[in-house]
Amino acid sequence: MTGNAKNFLQHAGKMAADSRRRQAIAVALNNYQIARDQRETTYHDWQAVRHAAAETKWEAIHQLDQHLLTFADKIGLRGAKVYWAGTDLEACQIIIRIIQTRGAHSIIKSKTMAGEEIHLNRALELAGFEVAETDLGEVIVQRRHEPPFHTVFPSMHLARGEIKELFQREFGEVPSDSPEDLVQVARDALREKYFTADVGITGANFAIAETGMISIAENEGNARLVTALPKTMITLVGIEKILPRFQDLALFLPLLATAGAGQAMTAYNTIYSGPRQFGENDGPEEFHVVLLDNRRTEILANVEQREVLHCIRCGACLNVCPIFRNVGGHAYGPVSAAGPIGAVTMPLRDRLADWRHLSEASSLCGACTETCPVKIDLHHHLLRNRRQAVQKKISWLEQFKYDLFTSFVNHPAVWSFGKTFGRLAQPFQRMIRGTALDPLRAWTRTRDLPPLAKESFKDWWRKRKPVRPGKSMK
Repeated sequence: MTGNAKNFLQHAGKMAADSRRRQAIAVALNNYQIARDQRETTYHDWQAVRHAAAETKWEAIHQLDQHLLTFADKIGLRGAKVYWAGTDLEACQIIIRIIQTRGAHSIIKSKTMAGEEIHLNRALELAGFEVAETDLGEVIVQRRHEPPFHTVFPSMHLARGEIKELFQREFGEVPSDSPEDLVQVARDALREKYFTADVGITGANFAIAETGMISIAENEGNARLVTALPKTMITLVGIEKILPRFQDLALFLPLLATAGAGQAMTAYNTIYSGPRQFGENDGPEEFHVVLLDNRRTEILANVEQREVLHCIRCGACLNVCPIFRNVGGHAYGPVSAAGPIGAVTMPLRDRLADWRHLSEASSLCGACTETCPVKIDLHHHLLRNRRQAVQKKISWLEQFKYDLFTSFVNHPAVWSFGKTFGRLAQPFQRMIRGTALDPLRAWTRTRDLPPLAKESFKDWWRKRKPVRPGKSMK
């Protein structure tokens, strides 16, 4: 078992045992589902919208090289500088080099999942820079020194009382744990950072090839301040975020809002096309765009699974996943590994041996596929990851387990022995359940195991329906 798998089991066990926190998350996600269902009914044909989005992303990904070059040329014509980062290390080095060239020290960030993917904050802090998140959820988890819990709702696992205690520790007196007071405290603490920051770093929801523009959707307005006040703006964007045409935003912005938060539209939708132009009142003096590969082109080369690059990071698959709802986001490790989409992409983007457990931590219920706004066939991709993991070299112990199971299910005599053993074990089941002698203790420690049946199905069926002449019942 890898270290990642051990961490998953440790965090999952801790979260599964915390019924209060699980209940709070369930309530939050149920409220999300109600809002989303109501929003979907306002569409004339929601399934047709999903189909159109899937077709558009198919076009974008299958012509990715052309769209990326067009995007780089178009945004470059307006004065933006474009960088190509092949790996997470290269991306961090490029961003650090830009900041050092500017002689900057203070950095503010709006939410960027690509930044979480490459551990950008840690890299910047090790390089000696002060980094401040500005999205409220990100502010909270940064101050707690933990990764985001969820792609869209980073601090959804915390109660308001916990946030109040954190803010009192970090910022001073907090009047109450009401959302209004908590937001005001965070706003007061961040205000000075906006005005003193040398560099603003953002992510991007979409990159438009046709016009060379970056689209950012948000609900708090912090990204607008991050881009408008510092003299230097850096946008980190995964290459799969490309959309072919400007008019595609008319489809994808409401789609993202509906799938991600059950909204008609996010509160702030802003488009950036370069540094401040002559006659404009605000905006950065320099605009840098870092296009991140980080093995995305390797996924693109995988004809069977390149579809996962269609993801628009709405977080909908996390919201409906029964595993995520019970084990929480931190069990998966990085936020980019969380939920069904993370369970699919991490084994593709990193070492399969290190992340194969994520694809196995799934009920394969198909809820993720059903809810995905761009129709990614997620649960079948999880199965493909499992198949590839089995095809790789596995340990002798794991091979022995597979062989033993195969022998068991393919031989009726073994089943008959199991039936006999069940009858013999019946009186002892209740006595040993949960004790050190219980072979299923890992299961029964937290779950009820149904009692062994007093009668097998075959025995019951034989009594109910006599075997016809010339037939046998093995």
